[in-house]
Amino acid sequence: MYAVIKTGGKQYKVAAGGKLKVESLPVEVGGTVEIEEVLMVADGDQVTVGTPRVAGARVRATVLAHGRGEKLRIFKMRRRKHYRKTQGHRQNYTELRIDAISMT
Repeated sequence: MYAVIKTGGKQYKVAAGGKLKVESLPVEVGGTVEIEEVLMVADGDQVTVGTPRVAGARVRATVLAHGRGEKLRIFKMRRRKHYRKTQGHRQNYTELRIDAISMT
């Protein structure tokens, strides 16, 4: 059984027992999260697609850790104009373990 969920403006395909890094969530480490933005649920040959969400579907997950991603370098330059600009960015994330996918 797997599901497609939406969190942080992105969509993820998840299955029970899997780990996932999503945009930062305001939940303590060890806490649980219920995601109700379930767009699709597949159980074997039976596939349920929501319009836009599947009614009664939930994904329960446990927060494993909070962290920061790899540093991205942003470099801008205009040739012959003496313009150079360097920036860096590290995105915060929350690591989740998917515990259960339920259809109610």
